[in-house]
Amino acid sequence: MNFLIAVLSNRFQVEAAYTALEKENFSQEQISILGQGYKSADEFGFIQPNKQAGKQSKKLIYWVIPFGFVAGYAFNLLTAIQIFNWAGAIGNHIIGGILGAASGALGAILVGGAVGWTVGSGDALAYRNRLNAGKYLIVFKGTEAQIREATRVIRQFEPENIQGYTEPVSA
Repeated sequence: MNFLIAVLSNRFQVEAAYTALEKENFSQEQISILGQGYKSADEFGFIQPNKQAGKQSKKLIYWVIPFGFVAGYAFNLLTAIQIFNWAGAIGNHIIGGILGAASGALGAILVGGAVGWTVGSGDALAYRNRLNAGKYLIVFKGTEAQIREATRVIRQFEPENIQGYTEPVSA
C-alpha cells in the first residue's frame, strides 16, 4: 500500500483538499484528515517515539550487559583493584563485572533510548510536532497511479510539505 501525506496550514485548506479528492472519485476510506477536530496521531496509528525508544533500549540491553560484565571483570582482573577487602580476589573481579554490567545497562538505556526516540520513529515525530503546532495533515492511501493523481490534486492547495511513502512488505 502506498501513502501520501500532505501538511496544510489550516482547516479550510485541508477540507478543500478533501473535497477535491472526493470529486476525483476517490473513496472516503482512502482519505484521512488529522488535526484538531479530526483524527489524532494516535487514532491514525503514527508510531509513538517513546515506544520506539523503549524497543531500541531493550534490543541494546541484551548484548551490552553481558559485554559490560566481561569488560568489568577483565578490567578488575588486569588492574587488581581492591573494591572491597573482605571480598577477596575473585569476589572483587565479580563485583567489577557487576559494575561493568550496570554501566552497560545505563549506556543502553541512554543511547538506545536517544536513538530510538530521534531515529526510530521515522517521520512520525515531525508529523506529531506539526499537529501539535495546529497544522492539519491529509493522508491518502492508494496505488501508485492513484498517489500520482492525488499528488496533482493536493499540490493545488500549496501544502507546506508533501511526502509519499510505501508500506514495507512484512515477511
